[in-house]
Amino acid sequence: QVQLVESGGGLVQAGGSLRLSCAASGRTFSKYVMDWFRQAPGKEREFVAGISRSGSVPVYANSVKGRFTISRDNAKNMVYLQMNSLKLEDTAVYYCAAASKFGIVPAQGMDYWGKGTLVTVSS
Repeated sequence: QVQLVESGGGLVQAGGSLRLSCAASGRTFSKYVMDWFRQAPGKEREFVAGISRSGSVPVYANSVKGRFTISRDNAKNMVYLQMNSLKLEDTAVYYCAAASKFGIVPAQGMDYWGKGTLVTVSS
């Protein structure tokens, strides 16, 4: 069992930056691939970024590539999402998720979810 709690969301102007954090409980954290998803109002939940169990290999959705950076600290059971050059279309609730498979995996493939943190990008 893994419990996930996101933090770091908020209101930011377009072009600005935010860093999201996800704290995980449980001894098996390093056994999971960790992902970030987001869901904008009226839209489906979509993959944003993922990172391998060791933290050495990231993967990104095309929409955030070059702007977002995912990282993890297995010693602290933490996952991070550094978001730079934020755009209005990045506004969404961001979710941390734990998965068994690495890659751009659909939301249905996640094993555990956090409750999300809201990111609002204003003009």
